[in-house]
Amino acid sequence: MQTQTEQLLEKKMSFESFGLRPEILRAVAEKKYTIPTPIQEKAIPLVLAGKDLVGCAQTGTGKTAAFALPILHRLQGTPWKGAGRRPIRVLVLTPTRELASQIAESFGAYGKHTTLKHATVFGGVNQGPQAQALRRGIDILVATPGRLLDLMSQGLVQLRTVETFVLDEADRMLDMGFIHDIRRVIDQLPAKRQTLFFSATMPREIQGLADTILRDPVRVAVTPVATPAEAVEQRVHYVEKSEKIKLLKHLLDGPAIKNALVFTRTKHGADAVTRQLERYQVRAEAIHGNKSQNAREKALASFKRGATRVLVATDIAARGLDIVDLSHVVNFDLPNEPESYVHRIGRTGRAGASGIALSFCSFDERPFLADIERLIRKHLPVAEDSTYRSGYGAGTPTDLDPRHAHGAGALSQVHPGMPGHQGKHDASGTRPDGRPGRSRRESKWTPGFGASKPAARHSEHRRAEW
Repeated sequence: MQTQTEQLLEKKMSFESFGLRPEILRAVAEKKYTIPTPIQEKAIPLVLAGKDLVGCAQTGTGKTAAFALPILHRLQGTPWKGAGRRPIRVLVLTPTRELASQIAESFGAYGKHTTLKHATVFGGVNQGPQAQALRRGIDILVATPGRLLDLMSQGLVQLRTVETFVLDEADRMLDMGFIHDIRRVIDQLPAKRQTLFFSATMPREIQGLADTILRDPVRVAVTPVATPAEAVEQRVHYVEKSEKIKLLKHLLDGPAIKNALVFTRTKHGADAVTRQLERYQVRAEAIHGNKSQNAREKALASFKRGATRVLVATDIAARGLDIVDLSHVVNFDLPNEPESYVHRIGRTGRAGASGIALSFCSFDERPFLADIERLIRKHLPVAEDSTYRSGYGAGTPTDLDPRHAHGAGALSQVHPGMPGHQGKHDASGTRPDGRPGRSRRESKWTPGFGASKPAARHSEHRRAEW
């Protein structure tokens, strides 16, 4: 016999059918939401029922509303009646300042007709206003790990009253090196709580973390793990490093690109691309971890209103950005972690809109392309535009079988006219961030003929939100 929750999940429903409180439905109507997205349709009934949840959903699928709406409903239905300032009843932990701000804005919009209070804490800004908000008392706290731990050490944050804990973008938390900080925060949470765990990808490390902090969780996945949004058209340009900026300028000269979010692997690279575009009279701005929070917000606002045509960003700075009508994402540098590719191109093609993702692949980035193609289980179409095309050509197509990841024949790096060089495993040395051993990407490849060592993961991927 089906439970009420199972029956709800089988029906195509409206937000009213969830049984949400009138003040929350009013806010939803003002946002012009009518039909729940798949992740909302599946997750909201479970969160309302108090279940622990593992949600695997791409960015741009309405994930924030999937947990914010039922949380607001439950809090408003059981208001705090004790003496003194309000205790923190909900903690949302997220990797970056931008994503924290976006989630807090959503809680504010969905809860505008309730009596609930929320605050956001993250690094890179003066903690004074954040501390004042905490002293006044809040129901919902949205935080990044570094600043949260700082405030906890100062006695400004107590987590023993938390009823619901949300860990958002868990895979990026792991990639940024926050795993120990997350565990320090979890140690301060009450054992009896609801835990909601969201991740766009679900590698084994993330599954292991989920297993340790959730109790009898229900798994909700609305798309296959690590599958890019179907609305995004993907193409790859084989172009060498010295020609990449010329190709970008060539593409921007055409009418197809209304606006573009351009990804580089490093902060220095983001600044360099921005300067070069400005020399070409292209209005561009950069956002990355070395920019102040005010500068990042100003650059993003300028891009959103159309005053800036190109926003150049690193992975960390751009995670969680919600940009309406973004026509193109350009991977100026291919990411050395294939999961980042999925997150990057998810900035376009959001909420049912279409978008285009262009990837510039130099010869020494071919192993990264092979990793990406294996992860998404498809070959990226090669762009027809032959301007600035690499003389090495496309080479051998990637073998999509992940069991063949270490063989040169499995990589589109190998060119028929060049000696084949199989990547060598080398477990010696240390990671760029100082941790023992070598990263998964580095240990797989050492330089071969005509190729330099693939770029290492940049240190900005650790504690970038401080």
